[in-house]
Amino acid sequence: MNDPIGDMLTRIRNASLRGKSVVDTPASKLRAWVLDVLADEGYIRGYEKTTGSDGHPAIEISLKYYEGEPVIRELKRVSKPGRRVYMGVNDIPSVRQGLGVSIVSTPKGVMSDASARAANVGGEVLCTVF
Repeated sequence: MNDPIGDMLTRIRNASLRGKSVVDTPASKLRAWVLDVLADEGYIRGYEKTTGSDGHPAIEISLKYYEGEPVIRELKRVSKPGRRVYMGVNDIPSVRQGLGVSIVSTPKGVMSDASARAANVGGEVLCTVF
């Protein structure tokens, strides 16, 4: 697998469109950090670390719905393995005029765009969520 974050985002997108309540993905620290931001911003119920059927560590993500519709309407990968996207603190985009969230990997950790602006740090824009 070349893009583990992209794989996780695709699994979340597909499961939410199918109306699933939980989705599994292989475990990694970066995936857990991205899921921490999604949980803090209210896009998922939460996640827990488990062991997959093959014996490898996995993460079980609990998706969130509101009145039968998925809370996550749009999930886009910005920085990809073939084209990394780095932005300074003043260049980090606001998603849908502030209604959405950009997830940024900074020297101070993975955080939302608002937290990155408050901490006055830029970094790699991993994805946008609306």
